[in-house]
Amino acid sequence: MQDFTSGHEGKLIFQFAAPMLLGTVFQQLFSVVDSIVVGKFIGTEALAAVGASFPVIFIMISLIIGLVMGTTVVISQYFGARDFVKVRRAIDTMYIYSAIIGTVASVTGIFISEPLLRLIDLPEEILPQAVVYLKIYLGGILIFFGFNGTSAVLRGLGDSKTPLYFLIIASIANIILVILFVGIFKWGVAGAAYATLLANAIAFALAIWWLNKTHKLIRIAIKGLHFDRETFQQSLRIGLPTGIQQMFVALGGIALLDIVNKFGTPVIAGYSVASRLDAMALIPAMSFSQALSTFVGQNIGANKPERIRTGLIATIKMSGIVTIVTTLIIVLGGHIIMSMFTNDSEVIRIGDQYLTIVSIFYITFTLMFIYSGITRGAGDTLWPMIITIISLWLIRIPFAWYFSGKFGSQGVWWSIPAGWTFGMIMSYIYYKTGRWKNKAVVKYADNEQLQ
Repeated sequence: MQDFTSGHEGKLIFQFAAPMLLGTVFQQLFSVVDSIVVGKFIGTEALAAVGASFPVIFIMISLIIGLVMGTTVVISQYFGARDFVKVRRAIDTMYIYSAIIGTVASVTGIFISEPLLRLIDLPEEILPQAVVYLKIYLGGILIFFGFNGTSAVLRGLGDSKTPLYFLIIASIANIILVILFVGIFKWGVAGAAYATLLANAIAFALAIWWLNKTHKLIRIAIKGLHFDRETFQQSLRIGLPTGIQQMFVALGGIALLDIVNKFGTPVIAGYSVASRLDAMALIPAMSFSQALSTFVGQNIGANKPERIRTGLIATIKMSGIVTIVTTLIIVLGGHIIMSMFTNDSEVIRIGDQYLTIVSIFYITFTLMFIYSGITRGAGDTLWPMIITIISLWLIRIPFAWYFSGKFGSQGVWWSIPAGWTFGMIMSYIYYKTGRWKNKAVVKYADNEQLQ
């Protein structure tokens, strides 16, 4: 467990963010490896089918992601205040509501998979494989909730290394299983879905065994869990806006995919692969933002607001350098990277075009996420939700719809940085207002230094 309330701010944030960054890279490798194996062993249609499933999957997990993030903020602030009884209550409460909501999401997802895919006008040649992949994936989504919830709890306690170890195990297992199920057993897209579920189940089971044996605060046992209403309400207040935000992001992804679908299978496949590479390229920004949120939460809990601005400046410098290097790699090597996923020259061209346009705005996305990370760490998630919804539904989607009619798929690609730019400007303005400083779970008499 990492204490952020004393020591060099930048060094602490980097030491926390680095394992989390690597962990998220390994987590993204699930989808990347699936795409490579599916694209190479099955073909373009299967690649498009798997890619088209992910916005729907994201809808199903978005609410629980928000609630878990809310609990993480509560945990980090109580941990900073050294109130370990409430930390334990928050952890128990998270596992209980995650299990309930995860079960409901799993059952619901199985029944709505095909109607949702038809709603976005997925081409008929892709639809059957997409339905198979989606039903299997959503059927086991409770495993993802448990595994990711455990990782989120550990990060709230300042531990980013342990989740990394289990993500590495999960990623290695996934690589072995997807090659076995798809490449050797020839189970098609179903094999890719089963491989991902089984890999996560292995890692989650190991995490439960290890934490129950070694950790001081975390004990995962069905009989020993206690639900705390006050903690749940606090998590709901902080996490529900983030969950709603994530749902609108997922819906925005489906709306964007609906526009992309009109351009045919090669464009769908190119977009599916490039957007996954996009997700990996943006990991540093998200990891530094999450590290900053935990840093802010602990220092607010410990009543040390003077450390926050120093931590913010250090985070901008570190994440900015990583983002610039990432952009150069994507711009210069996009074509080569795309060719790892498919032999289809048209899919490679389309994906490379997407990456070239979008990657030059990665720094904008980075700044947007960092300023949002400050406000979330303080417990203020309402305005980040509002800014995200406006960026998506009043900027990106209308932009994509209008300019795709004039410039084809390139019009869709340009809509993504347009939304980021608006979101970055509004996030910075809200940060400067200082209103977020009054949203902390742990209250002190004087919080004037928070801005």
